[in-house]
Amino acid sequence: MAIPEKPRTGIHNALSLLRSILIFDPLIWLYTIVLATLSLLSSLFDRSGRVQHGFARLWSWLILKTTLCPVKVSGLDRLDLGKPRVYAVNHLSALDIPVLYVALPMQFRIMAKRELFRYPFLGWHLRRSGQIAVDVADAKTEAGGEVTKGRIDRGSVRAVLGALSSGMPLVIFPEGGRSKTGRVKPFLSGAFYFAIKAGVEVVPMALAGTYEALPMNTYHIRPRRLELIAGEPIPTQGYSPRQAELLAQRVQQEVEALYARDAQRSRGVAEQ
Repeated sequence: MAIPEKPRTGIHNALSLLRSILIFDPLIWLYTIVLATLSLLSSLFDRSGRVQHGFARLWSWLILKTTLCPVKVSGLDRLDLGKPRVYAVNHLSALDIPVLYVALPMQFRIMAKRELFRYPFLGWHLRRSGQIAVDVADAKTEAGGEVTKGRIDRGSVRAVLGALSSGMPLVIFPEGGRSKTGRVKPFLSGAFYFAIKAGVEVVPMALAGTYEALPMNTYHIRPRRLELIAGEPIPTQGYSPRQAELLAQRVQQEVEALYARDAQRSRGVAEQ
């Protein structure tokens, strides 16, 4: 398990905070307002979401360049990125989304929490760009029925299956929210119910460095190298929908192993 770095203190920390308040944060707000507006306008002419995906990639690239956070990508070269899969990623920071848009070279859609779609402007953008509203609560099935625990409805199932059957990869954050400690939280099984129903592979991926760069509930951005590490795809054949929790546990173990591997590499570099 990766151990979060302790924040620096003294004059360096004060100057770093001042840089975020006066430079990084205002520029990020500027990029967000301008590009989100253009993205929404583009949706009037392109309902596929592809143009909006391009705006999201530009927004992400600008943020990471501005905040001096280069991204290293590992493991994607071993994958056939043309196949529809579910990519399961740990969630550490508000920087996670920009890293994904910069690091993943293909079109994809995100399974986002349903409550996010209720917010003005943000919800409009999510809906019109083709992101999928789901509840990633734990799922459970009983004989003769579908999901009886959690709030996964048939509309969400149809949306996910439709996206995957059209060849669109999906990204999920199975923890259901950002980690407050920098450690991987337990994975909820609801998102894996969708993967099993669709019969597609799940790719475990670990984000590293984003917690140290921008922890939850702060606007203080500390420039550092960020990394996205992709593992081997996990087949869902052999799992029934009622075994979504078992699949969630297996994927979590893989993500934690990838995350720990990054920590070991970081310690090795520091000791040299």
